[in-house]
Amino acid sequence: MTSLESIMPLIWWGISALTLLLLISSLITYLLFRRMKRFESSYITLQTFMSGDQLEPLLEECIQKVAGQEQELKANIVRLNQIEQKIRAGVDRAELLRFRAFENVGSDLSFALALLNQEGSGVVLSAIHSREESRVYAKSVNKGKSSYLLSDEENEVIAKAMQGEKI
Repeated sequence: MTSLESIMPLIWWGISALTLLLLISSLITYLLFRRMKRFESSYITLQTFMSGDQLEPLLEECIQKVAGQEQELKANIVRLNQIEQKIRAGVDRAELLRFRAFENVGSDLSFALALLNQEGSGVVLSAIHSREESRVYAKSVNKGKSSYLLSDEENEVIAKAMQGEKI
């Protein structure tokens, strides 16, 4: 007989080892079961909010809303570009300068009026007033310059109208 068999028969050693393995596997199963229950409660908490609503329908609704907002954003960008083009083309810079064209006229009845868009294109109107008559001149302006000869007052009023923030 060997020394182990002298203490206890070999079959009892096998039963003891199997019992020990059974206890260890039971402990591992219990720990895994507890962990799974905690995971399940976390999952349920994640799936439902305080109101009890399910997460999936809420996410689907949010995805649909975002898709709708993306389409709306694209449409608004198109509209905004059209509006910006109209604003750039429309007269939004106006400047008026009154002056005395002749010394013998009592007041500054003559004027230069610049009506320009964002790019500095438009028209400059000038009115020269004297005792006998008044004359009005209109000169086209393109990017702050005119193909016609401009007076100092017209150049000044165009330069003032060109100042300012552009869109």
